[in-house]
Amino acid sequence: MDMKLEVVVIPVADVDRSKGFYEGLGWRLDADFTADDGLRVVQLTPPGSACSVIFGDGVSSAAPGSAEGLHLVVSDIEAARAELVRSGADVSEVFHDAGGVFHHADTKARVSGPDPERRSYASFVSFSDPDGNGWTVQEITERLPGR
Repeated sequence: MDMKLEVVVIPVADVDRSKGFYEGLGWRLDADFTADDGLRVVQLTPPGSACSVIFGDGVSSAAPGSAEGLHLVVSDIEAARAELVRSGADVSEVFHDAGGVFHHADTKARVSGPDPERRSYASFVSFSDPDGNGWTVQEITERLPGR
């Protein structure tokens, strides 16, 4: 049976501020519903993604800004960085990891610039939303077999 990741819930403090931030990045607003009991659900989807994010009032008991390791995938890391900067995000410089397998948490082992061999899966940028939820953008130009 196929299982597809559909939604990731991210904890935020200010729903409207977060909604504006993600819409400013060019993400599609799919829903903004409020129930009689005060539950508010906002769903946005990054361009080209099959998975969305949801946040709102009464949606998560996690501390605002506590999500980390959220990954977006692009085919051109430098173009993606430039687009994020134009959209107002505070984006890191392009980096690769000294170990070359994945990236370490925080900024440990970050090496400035894209992977020297421009290997797929090896170049990144990072940014956070207004609450501090951490996003990593990863360049994938050729998928590993079976993916």
